[in-house]
Amino acid sequence: MAGTDRTKEAVLGGPAIVLVEPQMGENIGTAARAMLNFGLTDLRLVRPRDPWPNEKARAPASRADVVIDGARVYRQTTDAVAELHHVYATTARPRDMLKPVLTPRAAMEAARRHAAAGETCGILFGREKSGLHNEDIAVSKAIVAVPVNPAFASLNLAQAVLILAYEWLLAGDDTPDRDFRQGATRPATHEELMGLFEHLETELDAGGFLYPPEKRPAMVRNVRNIFSRAGLMEQEVRTLRGIVSALTKPRRRGNP
Repeated sequence: MAGTDRTKEAVLGGPAIVLVEPQMGENIGTAARAMLNFGLTDLRLVRPRDPWPNEKARAPASRADVVIDGARVYRQTTDAVAELHHVYATTARPRDMLKPVLTPRAAMEAARRHAAAGETCGILFGREKSGLHNEDIAVSKAIVAVPVNPAFASLNLAQAVLILAYEWLLAGDDTPDRDFRQGATRPATHEELMGLFEHLETELDAGGFLYPPEKRPAMVRNVRNIFSRAGLMEQEVRTLRGIVSALTKPRRRGNP
């Protein structure tokens, strides 16, 4: 399974994902896959149209079995959220209700704060065709609206779940940015960079590039600035010096 490494520790938990009257097992499966991508495992189904368990959900879930196998079914939305402290309702349509309207990021940052305080949260997602009814939204403390193209605001169920799940994981992620080059090498020292510059400038002088003499200082500064901005690693400096040597040595007889 591309992108899956079962030797690594899984990220599990997070807010409950409550799907109200989902119509197809396949849609539940893709939503489960989106959940597990970002470490959510608590799936609750309110009156799914087709009987549950539903084997049609398993293949689209792409082995998110922990979510599928743990899914629970409820008769009413109020039952599905009964023990939760905070409930958020997703909708793209304006509602005539006095409720805060949050972006996914703001909602999941709040959910993280609640979770840190030991308080449980859930997110409601509505029917594929019509979304949540007002009766469902009434049990929530806030509405979550995804900023999308106002002329084309239609998201499928898995897309909506994925956006909220991503924001949940992001709100708790403190992983620093990593330089993809780190590990195999190290940043070049100033001495190594100067060696590259002097090597390159010697060959450029020999090739007549740094001409006329009165312009040489400015041309040297420009060349050095190019490579200084690059943040070269030690291995890259050695590679560049090898390239300069290969381009300036006499060609072997018979080679083009």
